Amino acid sequence: MSISPQKLRELILQLLFSQDFSQPSEMETSEMLMQHLAIPKSTLRSALTRVEKMVEKFPLIDRMIASHSQEYDFSRIPRVERSILRLALFEILHDSKTPSKVAIAEAIRLARKFATAEAGSFVNAVLDAVLKDKEGSAIV
Repeated sequence: MSISPQKLRELILQLLFSQDFSQPSEMETSEMLMQHLAIPKSTLRSALTRVEKMVEKFPLIDRMIASHSQEYDFSRIPRVERSILRLALFEILHDSKTPSKVAIAEAIRLARKFATAEAGSFVNAVLDAVLKDKEGSAIV
């Protein structure tokens, strides 16, 4: 049983968000998510592998978030929004399969679903600024 890319993003977001609070054992997290979300073990394994790849890139991604979120200090960005930004920036910078505009649209959707409508605007502004920087540096 395969799940949609949107549901996979939601699963990855939940894994990222839970890691931001603590480092629960993979087994605890796996069992809880498989039961709560009714997903197969293979889907969870795929999501966990993606999260591991993302965590490796957090230093770079977090610096980008900090430099493009002009109104907020990085530590003041709510955890759910920070997790959404990390996911979207990973897709924009390190996932050639996902077009940047899709990553941004999905990040806005996730922010509206898991945070607030205002969070969607904030996430959009940060990601748009990063994308403009990325496109500007590619032209040079």
